[in-house]
Amino acid sequence: MPRFGYTGRTADGERVQGVLDADSAAECAASLMRNGITPVALRESAHADRRRALHLDFKLFAQTVRPIDVQLFSRQLHTLLRAGVPILRAFAGLIESTANPAFARVVATLKGALEAGRDLSTAMRQHPEVFSPFYVAMVRVGEATGRLDDVLLRLFDYLESERETRARLKEALRYPSFVAIAMVVAVAVINVFVIPAFAKVYASFNADLPLMTRILMESSRLTLDYGGFLLAGAVLAGIAFRVWRASEDGRLAWDRFKLRLPITGSLILRSTLARFARTFALSMKSGIPVAQAFSVVAEVTDNAWVAARVQQMRNGVERGESILRTAQASNVFNPVVLQMIAVGEETGAIDELMEEIADMYEREVDYEIKTLSARIEPLIIAAMGGVVLVLALGVFLPMWDLASVAAR
Repeated sequence: MPRFGYTGRTADGERVQGVLDADSAAECAASLMRNGITPVALRESAHADRRRALHLDFKLFAQTVRPIDVQLFSRQLHTLLRAGVPILRAFAGLIESTANPAFARVVATLKGALEAGRDLSTAMRQHPEVFSPFYVAMVRVGEATGRLDDVLLRLFDYLESERETRARLKEALRYPSFVAIAMVVAVAVINVFVIPAFAKVYASFNADLPLMTRILMESSRLTLDYGGFLLAGAVLAGIAFRVWRASEDGRLAWDRFKLRLPITGSLILRSTLARFARTFALSMKSGIPVAQAFSVVAEVTDNAWVAARVQQMRNGVERGESILRTAQASNVFNPVVLQMIAVGEETGAIDELMEEIADMYEREVDYEIKTLSARIEPLIIAAMGGVVLVLALGVFLPMWDLASVAAR
């Protein structure tokens, strides 16, 4: 944050000087006016440009803000506010106790914004890479209702649940990913080093080779002769795919395709719906109106196709339709969930029923994650068996034929 040196006068006409951190000269002047000082002269510190240059030079090597930092920040700020510590003093303590320097700078920026008279949610909105739209919306509701400490505790529980789900999913996919990478590397090594050596031996016999052997030898020749072009084509294809997926239509199509995958599709759908239900319940409990809650949920949903369905539900609610009717039209929820939504609307406890729906989906996600490795292992074994069979037939079958000919 830039630092400004100022000269001003108090209400009594006394001349004062000092240094103040602010995002701009206008904000610095406004902060001085709120403190009863009329600014006469403002100048940016000479060290600011050097600090910005150093920041740009070392930005690539700087430590990034992790989700666990935001999670711990939520818990610690909740504890301090619940204990009656003033918010500025709480932020001062958090700056000193934060282990991640990158996040400490973010907290310092938030403290400076609070000192300048801005709301905490407004200051957080300036850091979209750290605080999600859902997080900012929840903080804004907490500020408006005077229950910021309760909202922070709910955010901590929400982030903890998200972190545990991601950790379990990574653990379940670690072994299949390792095996798949090992298979790709093994095939590449065989294509580049093993098959060319056997090809020289086979060429010296001038014999007819089996079809599988000819396919492997041609594959190896293409890899050696055009490997650079194939690699460049793969890289360009990957870049084109990323560009297409970044577009609105591409992301919508890709996210819908992911939900139709044989093994992981149901897991992705249930995980997304669990996040939707949990976020919606949390928004409703915090006092966010239904239509606004749907907007917030759509922003934090990590699947564009499901987010589009949530936006349709919001539009239906704004037209006066019931949540049940819009949920039925979305074609996303199963009959059990629709029945629970109907009961929640009738009893006025839609937030509690949404929490139960989230719990139900999370239990299903937990079961699918636990059994994911067991369901993928047969496919891996079949793929490995296929690779070994192709290589055995292509490499060793000619040797057996040549040996039988020589024996005659």
